[in-house]
Amino acid sequence: MKIGVVGLPNVGKSTLFNAITEAGAESANYPFCTIEPNVGVVAVKDERLDALAKLYNTKKVTPAVIEFVDIAGLVAGASKGEGLGNKFLSHIREVDAITHVVRCFEDSNIINVNASVDPVRDIEIINLELILADLDSVNKRLEKGNKLVKVGEKSALLEVELLTKIKACLEAGKPARSLTFNEAEQKIVKEFFLLTTKPVIYCANISENDIGKQDNKYVEAVKEFAKSEGSETISLCAKIEEELTKLEPEERDMFKKELGITESGLEKLVVAGYSLLGLMSYLTAGEPEVRAWTIKKGTKAPQAAGKIHTDFEKGFIKAEVVSFDDLMACGSYVGAKEKGKVRIEGKDYVVQDGDIMLFRFNV
Repeated sequence: MKIGVVGLPNVGKSTLFNAITEAGAESANYPFCTIEPNVGVVAVKDERLDALAKLYNTKKVTPAVIEFVDIAGLVAGASKGEGLGNKFLSHIREVDAITHVVRCFEDSNIINVNASVDPVRDIEIINLELILADLDSVNKRLEKGNKLVKVGEKSALLEVELLTKIKACLEAGKPARSLTFNEAEQKIVKEFFLLTTKPVIYCANISENDIGKQDNKYVEAVKEFAKSEGSETISLCAKIEEELTKLEPEERDMFKKELGITESGLEKLVVAGYSLLGLMSYLTAGEPEVRAWTIKKGTKAPQAAGKIHTDFEKGFIKAEVVSFDDLMACGSYVGAKEKGKVRIEGKDYVVQDGDIMLFRFNV
C-alpha cells in the first residue's frame, strides 16, 4: 500500500511524515521545503506475528509494510502549473490513497499561507485543483472517445458514457470518488488514472494543548466535511508525534501516558488506511519465516496465493487453513490438526483476516 501525504505548505505535512517514518525528511518553517517526494517504508505493527514467531521459534519475521510518500506543497492554481503543481499532481497519480494533512490550530509563530486558520477552505483549495486537473484529463479522453464512437467503435460507448457521468460530477465541484460504479465500470474507471478517485484520510493536525481534549471547532469542521464525502478522519499532533520518535522506548511510553496518547499517529493511519482501502492480512508461518501478506477483503484462496508467487495461483490445488486464534488456543499446528481446527479449502474459499495458510500447488 502506498499513501501520499499531501497538504498546503506549512500545515505540518513533512513533520508528520518524519514522525511516522523516522526518515528525517527535511522540514522547515517555509513553503516548498520538500521539492522531490520523500519516501519512507514502515512496518505495520501486528502482535500476531510476534506470537507466531515464539510458537515456531522463527528465524525471520516479515511484517506487512506501507510506503508513505511526502509530496511537495500545493497552492491555488497548481492544475495550471502554479507553484510545484505539476510535480505534485503527477506524484499523486502513483499512490493508492491520500493522507490530506490540514492545520487545526492557531499559532502566530508558524507562517500560514492564508490569512486565517480554516481547514475546510484549505481542503477545498486542494480538492479544487485535483478536480480541475481531472476535468482537463476527462475532456481530452472524451474528445478521443467521441471520435471513436462516430466511426462505429462500439467498445468506446461505455467509456464515453462513464466519462460523461464523471465530467458532470467534476463540473458540480465534486470528486469522482463520490460516484458509485459497478465492478465492470470500476475496471474501466481505474484506467483513467483520475486524481479524485483516490480515497482520502483527512488528518487534522492539532496543537499539543489540544491532546486528550474534546475536538476543537476546526477538527469538528473537518469531520463534518469528511463525512459528507465518505472519507476517513483522524486527529493527532504532528509536532508531538515527531518528538516521540526521538525518545527511547521507555521514555516514549512514559511521555505518551502523561499526554494520554493511546495510539501513535502511524497506528491511527494504518487502521484508517486498511479500513478505507478494504484491506486485511493473512499469515504464513514456519521456522524459516513468519510473514504477513496484505490482500483485499473478499480475496479468494488462489489470488491470495498469487501474492506470494504467480506460480502459486496458476497451479493452485488447495490450501490448509487455521485461524490465528484457533492455532494459539491449541498451542501448536499439530495440536490444531488433532482437534480438527485445520481445514482444507479449495478455489472458492474467501480468505479471512488472520488466517494462517499453507498452499499446495502444481506447476
